[in-house]
Amino acid sequence: MDNFQTVLRFFMNQKATISYSFMALLTLGGERVFSMVSFQCPCNRSHNFTYGLTFLLGPAAVLLVFGFFFSSRLWRLYTGCCLNPMKLFPRGNFLGCLRALSSIITGACVAPVMWLSVALLNGTFYECAISGLNENLVVDLFCKNKSLLCREELAQVPCNWSKLPSNERMELLLMFRSQSQILGWAIVIVAAVGGLLGTCCKNCRSKVSYLQLTFWERYVEKETERFDSFALDYANKLAERNMKSFFENKDPEPFPFPSHRAWEQISAHYTFSRSEQRYSTLQQYVETKDREERRVLDLEHGMEMS
Repeated sequence: MDNFQTVLRFFMNQKATISYSFMALLTLGGERVFSMVSFQCPCNRSHNFTYGLTFLLGPAAVLLVFGFFFSSRLWRLYTGCCLNPMKLFPRGNFLGCLRALSSIITGACVAPVMWLSVALLNGTFYECAISGLNENLVVDLFCKNKSLLCREELAQVPCNWSKLPSNERMELLLMFRSQSQILGWAIVIVAAVGGLLGTCCKNCRSKVSYLQLTFWERYVEKETERFDSFALDYANKLAERNMKSFFENKDPEPFPFPSHRAWEQISAHYTFSRSEQRYSTLQQYVETKDREERRVLDLEHGMEMS
């Protein structure tokens, strides 16, 4: 039992790594399916570039949209800001909002970057796109020290019916693939270095120590889990009360529920403050609410004593 809990704790601590690894495997599988099933380079000078670039950048754009669409942090920050623009900058915290947006954008870009790197390392889409370029500079670069037929048959290189000699065609294919893989590794290196520098900068400017930051992350995870559980439980109770009142044709029982203002306050973007040991807007609301209620009770008690 202890060994099972140890393994479970290890996987819980490595959730981000596991999720990114799973995303990478899905991206790799999706790229292979696109390459083998749906992708057929037209081998036409006027269509190769557009077709290859569409397969290279199209899925990346869709993954980016999905990354934003399924980001709960984005919707938590954005919902209601058209009616109340100050919701984006609570207490005038413009920098905090920018940091939150940058974190959301970074998270949404993970899947597109994975797709681009995998697609470029494979090279199929890039070969089709680059062979359709009609720029003299590009054609001169590829067809340097080759036969005159190279200029006419460059767009047919990704296909088997090219009239070029097999050695020239293979040389061009290897050139295309090497360029594609260089670009793919460049994206991987830039993303890795950028992620490392961003993490270092974030931790360097952190207002709390590493252990407290770890505790903060654990608390946010547990609070989210417990909030979902409580919300489901209260939704069931409220639905049961309303159904009971309707079918039994009697007045509903009193049901305690947070106010609209309370929902707004706990949904706002939260920035940690050293002066107050609070780790979320929910904790901030609960403790501030209790303090304000105690102040009101003290004032009322003082008025009664006088």
